[in-house]
Amino acid sequence: MKNVIERILNLLAFLLTVERPVSAEEIRETVAGYDRDSDEAFHRMFERDKDLLRSLGIPLELTFTDAWQIDQAYVIVKGDYELPDPGLTDEERAALWLASQVVRVGGQPAGPEAILKLGGASMVGAGEPLAANLGLAADTLGVVFVAIAERRLLSFSYRDVTRTIQPFGMRHQRGHWYVVGPASRAAEIRVYRIDRASEFTTEGKTEAFERPAEFSVRDALPNAPWEAGEEDAEVTIVFDPEVAWWVQRQISTSAAVEELDSGGLKIKLAVANTDALIGWVLGFEDKAEILEPLDVRQALIDRVMER
Repeated sequence: MKNVIERILNLLAFLLTVERPVSAEEIRETVAGYDRDSDEAFHRMFERDKDLLRSLGIPLELTFTDAWQIDQAYVIVKGDYELPDPGLTDEERAALWLASQVVRVGGQPAGPEAILKLGGASMVGAGEPLAANLGLAADTLGVVFVAIAERRLLSFSYRDVTRTIQPFGMRHQRGHWYVVGPASRAAEIRVYRIDRASEFTTEGKTEAFERPAEFSVRDALPNAPWEAGEEDAEVTIVFDPEVAWWVQRQISTSAAVEELDSGGLKIKLAVANTDALIGWVLGFEDKAEILEPLDVRQALIDRVMER
């Protein structure tokens, strides 16, 4: 099937770009995928491809190429192939652009050429997903969803260690998907960012566990990315006065905050994922400094040196 699709696309691209009628022999010699030993094999394949194109609504026509109407060749008239201008208003184009940015299948937003083809100009986004980013491995979400719906154990690789949990639920927050639940033989609720894990599989029978009636995925999710993980560290950070207001908006109420005489902040955070914390701190450039513990401070320095 892959070879058929590739050959059809090659044929379509050739007919649309050559801008003149072309014979079957020229198609055979030019378009990749038609390299058949016998005339009969080529003609069978070409007939099937023509029928497929026409079934897709592509107007492949056979036309005469000489005044005596003897020689014939194939052509796709662009005016019959291309869609007419739908005549969208600026508000309608803006709504389509917004819709194309909401869910990013495959981790990528829709390209600007789609809006350009509809008669509009590319609009500038903020660089952040407006809603669910399905990630480059969107199929993973299906496996997680099945495990939750059927109440089956979910296994996956996280930080090079195989984990098995009772998946109580999953939720999208701050541009990422998380799965929440206790380990198969523990009571403590754990939170894992799905795009940082791999090799998801379901295990065992259905209805292997009971999700507590009072459980809330929303309440179980961390308020900040560095609170999702399995590490256990307390990190002290100093922020300059220029960014203090923004820091206070991003940290959770559980953080210990000390206002300095300079107007800056000294905060202590419970950290379950130091990589996520370092990524956040780097966003403040030279206006933030990790004081302790020393290994986390050194990890930040090493990350800066790699840049």
